[in-house]
This record gives sequence, C-alpha cells and structure tokens, in this order.
Amino acid sequence: MVSRVDGTHLVALITSPSSREALWLSLRTSAASTLVCVVLGVPMAVVLARTDFRGQAAARSLVLLPLVVPPVVSGIALLYTFGRRGLLGHALHVVGVEVAFTSVAVVMAQTFVALPFLVISLEGALRTAGQRYEVAAATLGASPSTVFRRVTLPLVLPGLVSGAVLAFARSLGEFGATITFAGSLAGTTRTLPIQIYLERFDDPDAAVALSLLLVVVAVLVIAPASRATVRHRRGTR
Repeated sequence: MVSRVDGTHLVALITSPSSREALWLSLRTSAASTLVCVVLGVPMAVVLARTDFRGQAAARSLVLLPLVVPPVVSGIALLYTFGRRGLLGHALHVVGVEVAFTSVAVVMAQTFVALPFLVISLEGALRTAGQRYEVAAATLGASPSTVFRRVTLPLVLPGLVSGAVLAFARSLGEFGATITFAGSLAGTTRTLPIQIYLERFDDPDAAVALSLLLVVVAVLVIAPASRATVRHRRGTR
C-alpha cells in the first residue's frame, strides 16, 4: 500500500484541509462514543456478569447483536428509529430536535457498533475476577458503591481499558452505519473512513494515503494502551 503513494505528495495528501477536518472529526466522535460506551457498557457488563435473571440470554443477544449484523443494517435501524420519520425521531422533530445527519448521529452510530466490544471485554474480566474480594469487603461493612469503587474497579481495570481501546478503534474505523444514518456532510458527519471512500473515486492516491494515516492513528492508540494493560497485570501478580 505504501508503494502506491508518491512519497513527495504523501504529506500534502494527509495534511490537506479536508483530510485534517475528517481526521479531527473522527477523533472527536470516537472519543465521545467511547465515553458513552463506558457509561452504558459498565452497568451492562456488571448486570450480565453478577446477576442471574430470566431473559438474560436474550439480553446478552441484544447487546451483542451489532457484532453479527452488517453495519448498514445497524445504520438503517438507527435511521428508522431516530430519523425525521422514525419511531422516536418524529417526536423529536416536533420539538425541534434533529438527530439523523448530524454529528450526534455519528456518535450514536459509532456507539451502537462499538458497545459490544467493551461489554464482552469487561464481562469476561468480571467473571475471571470472581466475587470473593467483593464479598469480603461487604462483610467488613463496605457499601455497594465503595465495594465497586475500591475493589471491583481496580480488579477489572485492565479489562475495562482493553474494552475502551477496542471500542475506540472500532468507532474510529466505522463506516457503514455512519454513512447510512449520518450521511457525508463535510465537517459535520464526514469521518475519515468516509473521506477515504470518497477519495477512492476522485483521487486513489489520497485514499491510500488516508488509509495509511488511519492505520497509524489506530496503532498509536492501541499500542500504548496494550503496554499499560500488560504492565498492570504484571504488577498485580
């Protein structure tokens, strides 16, 4: 892939205004969607790992559904739910709130497809850690919130970090659900993967250069987090 791009033009291609705008939008929306994934995914993982209730298998299947359906299908589902004529979107439109084809739609699409990665990672960490330390802390009089903050969270921190990194990486590379639900509006919804797709027709060299940029950014995000997780695990042995 590197050989396809003229080195003298590589810097110019990846630093053009449209490329920088798409990259910055991707980083902002991916960070926002990762935060939403943490807020929603932590309670989901705790419920799935620490409780036993009727319909748990169905609940887990719903959480993991975005992993098995095509991203375009996810985008259509979001569009028919939050679009102007959607189930919830119509009511939102009446009160002046637009969701589809906005930056919020980008974050929602990224969150929808990335959330299962965090839930799976954290649920596995919770099951591996077990409950003996939590039970001991509760026996000594610690409140549930204190147990979670002082015992559970430190135990599963590597799993949480890994899940958050995976969610960020998945959000960063999201294309199908985003273009279906949010469209391709420059500066608003045109993320880097969408920019790459559009450049593929107009300027193949730019598409290759931006693909390399996306790979580099992903590596820069994943590698430090992976090293930190490994160090944490070694330190707790």
